[in-house]
Amino acid sequence: MFERILIANRGEIALRILRACRSLGVGAVVAYSEADRETRAVRLADEAICIGPAEAKRSYLSAPAILSAAIVTGCDAVHPGYGFLSEDDAFAEMTRAHGLAFIGPPPDVLERFASKAGTRQLLERHGLPIVPGSEGMLRDDEHALAEAERIGFPVLIKPSAGGGGRGMRMVRTPRELQQGLPICRSEARGAFGDDSLYLEKWLEENRHVEVQVIVDRYGNGVHVGERDCSVQRRHQKVVEESPTPALDEPARRVLNEGAIAAVVAAGYENVGTLEFLVDRDGRSYFIEINCRIQVEHPVTEMVSGIDMVAEQIRIAAGEPLGYSQADVQLRGHAIEFRINAEDVAHDFRPQAGTVSAFVPPGGPGVRMDSHLYAGYEMPPYYDSLLGKLIVWGPDRPAAIARSKVALGELVVEGLITNIAFHRAILDNPAFVEGSFTTNLLDRVGSAAFVAGSARS
Repeated sequence: MFERILIANRGEIALRILRACRSLGVGAVVAYSEADRETRAVRLADEAICIGPAEAKRSYLSAPAILSAAIVTGCDAVHPGYGFLSEDDAFAEMTRAHGLAFIGPPPDVLERFASKAGTRQLLERHGLPIVPGSEGMLRDDEHALAEAERIGFPVLIKPSAGGGGRGMRMVRTPRELQQGLPICRSEARGAFGDDSLYLEKWLEENRHVEVQVIVDRYGNGVHVGERDCSVQRRHQKVVEESPTPALDEPARRVLNEGAIAAVVAAGYENVGTLEFLVDRDGRSYFIEINCRIQVEHPVTEMVSGIDMVAEQIRIAAGEPLGYSQADVQLRGHAIEFRINAEDVAHDFRPQAGTVSAFVPPGGPGVRMDSHLYAGYEMPPYYDSLLGKLIVWGPDRPAAIARSKVALGELVVEGLITNIAFHRAILDNPAFVEGSFTTNLLDRVGSAAFVAGSARS
């Protein structure tokens, strides 16, 4: 096991990794930007070190700054969290070259799964059905049009690198494709430093379902069930839950068992998530893999009792998995709500400012992962995530009922948040029935949810 880990991230995930280190008896150093000097993770760390100014490119995305910080503070491993450098194979290789362990998939695994288009082809060869799409990267606009017509409109423009919905756009006509390509290239280049694009067939009325996997370096792997991430806005996840209401038990078993078999055969290592689209007939299609911890990992932790971050650390340290699929027992139902500092009434405009009061909810099955405290100054330089409310119940109706209570108790003052927006989602009949798809917010209309938020 490692002796000292540098946490190269911020916000709630930095605090979450810190707690996992403590549970394992491992020392933790938090790397922070000047804007994050007063965060809870910095205050609670064994040691903290400033790695640069607020601008992410000069701090959390600066490999030299992070590696220097790890060496200076005597760390033997780096945990990148999610986002930033978490899936950067070049950074992982640099980390190893400096005698440090990268907590995540090894560099060669990250490189193998770096291209989304290439990964689709790789895992298709290992038995996973994929959404029809372009053959390789789009060479130019003419190639894109030819591929779109071959696949059939509507299609989804997707970046080969990165995630989080950036650089993605659904288009229904050749004209929309022509207009969307330069926008997606620009967004992908700005977000990921790579403007490579490919196309996927757009499936109407689809569900977004993902499978959590854990694989050690010795080829032992398990799945830890699936999560439904279909409540989205502009391809950004808003609410996640496990298990998905979209699949019956036979279909669930086929999805999960197929996912773990494919990634083990393809040589994956560490914690990862395979994302699928499920069509209206219950057919699942693989779309991409996330080679890191997910924002929504607590949903899986709540139904499984497995500490996903601790598993990342153990496996990166070379420990064997130590248990089999039969040992993974999933119980009940869990729902996660992303609590953001954003003004829902004004097109979800991100907010910044000082938190004057923060009161997390409690009660059976309620968990709040957040770095907030009264007096915390929310910086304008990063994403608007304030924390995640995760609620467990013995079944889905119980989880929804507890979620309503928890959201009613949650207090964040000094910033405009989306708490009332989440309460409105819980009142939506399609959500309550479990019959929603990824177009839930578009179908009902943001205005309806905004109005519901205003009344709450």
